[in-house]
Amino acid sequence: MKPAVTFRAVVSRFAVVLAAALQLAACAAIMPRNAPPEVAAIRAEPLGFRDVRYWGDEPSPRMAEASMQRASAEMAASRPLNFLAISGGAENGAFGAGLLSGWGEAGNRPTFDMVTGVSSGALMAPFVFLGRAHDERLREIFTAYERKDIFTVNVPGLLQGSALADNTPLSRLIEKYVDREFLRDVASESAKGRVLLVGTTNLDAQRPVLWDMGRIAAADTPEAINLFRQVLLASATVPGAFAPVRIKVRIGDKDYDELHVDGGVTRQVFIGPSVLRLVSVRGPRRSVSGAHLYVIRNARIDPEWDSVGADVLSVTQRSLTTLIKNQGIGDIYRIYSVAKFNGIDFNLASVPADFKVKADGPFDRNYMTALFDRGYDMGRRGYPWVRSLPGLQSNEHSITAQLPARTMAAAR
Repeated sequence: MKPAVTFRAVVSRFAVVLAAALQLAACAAIMPRNAPPEVAAIRAEPLGFRDVRYWGDEPSPRMAEASMQRASAEMAASRPLNFLAISGGAENGAFGAGLLSGWGEAGNRPTFDMVTGVSSGALMAPFVFLGRAHDERLREIFTAYERKDIFTVNVPGLLQGSALADNTPLSRLIEKYVDREFLRDVASESAKGRVLLVGTTNLDAQRPVLWDMGRIAAADTPEAINLFRQVLLASATVPGAFAPVRIKVRIGDKDYDELHVDGGVTRQVFIGPSVLRLVSVRGPRRSVSGAHLYVIRNARIDPEWDSVGADVLSVTQRSLTTLIKNQGIGDIYRIYSVAKFNGIDFNLASVPADFKVKADGPFDRNYMTALFDRGYDMGRRGYPWVRSLPGLQSNEHSITAQLPARTMAAAR
């Protein structure tokens, strides 16, 4: 059987082939850094902003309080809350885009109180956050573009040891869709108490960072537009394949730069650490129990058979793609455990096992269109959401009860 030539598979193979070359190139000229000192990094804020992000592996009372303060009367009502978490998946993000578009066409897709996104999920999260009026843009982004619209081979960058590819085309695409009017729409919805979070990975800290995109948008400045775009680009920046995004920060009266890359390095999919606190203060316990969580994993979660060659490249590539698959599955299990522990209704969607179309290369337009159409059809007809996970149905309460508090917080 011909294996699919996906973006991550290509990156894995190139990473092995060129590892030695990149080591030799490490002495080449790369723009010098001014990294924050470890002892003060926790106090770093993006230039011109305050309280727009927090660590994704621990609860943030500050973020929860800020979100609650701007909650509207509508959000404080007793209606069930709805949360959506969208994973990464490169070209497989077409599945989630199609599913959400089809669900919107069916007319029963809820208005989500919180939307989170990582990598390709981060690129679609703002459009879903803004509602059905933006669904056509979802279709366009995941069916109208191809590899050359996302990245080009970066020979100079390779020789300098910075990256395998240049994602300037993706940066331009983000600029095309994210303008001041777009940010004002996001800010308007955020003012109603809704939350839009995008995940990146801080390489210096080795920790996930969650960005409150609504608070960024509310600044309504050119700097806000730039930071909003930077965060989306960083969340989709696969390390090694693309150069990390440098985000300028300030500590006291000194400026530094942080390196941010794909949020999937630390979390393939997430819900915010403070989300359950946010829910619990808006009403009695029944509000928490009535909440619905929808998780879209833009990948297959079942084992995919492939006869692997015994050479080092094939073995390493297969191992890396298997690692990514199982990291995503582990994230889903953690979220499931936390949801059940807190009485939240859990719903999971993923690329169906019987989808057999193969990609001829990274961001193959025909492949993405076929996957979008499959997701769209499933969403329009009523997606059969997975409500429980193997191995956790019978003893889920004993499992979650044994998890350390920090583990439970990190899973949120």
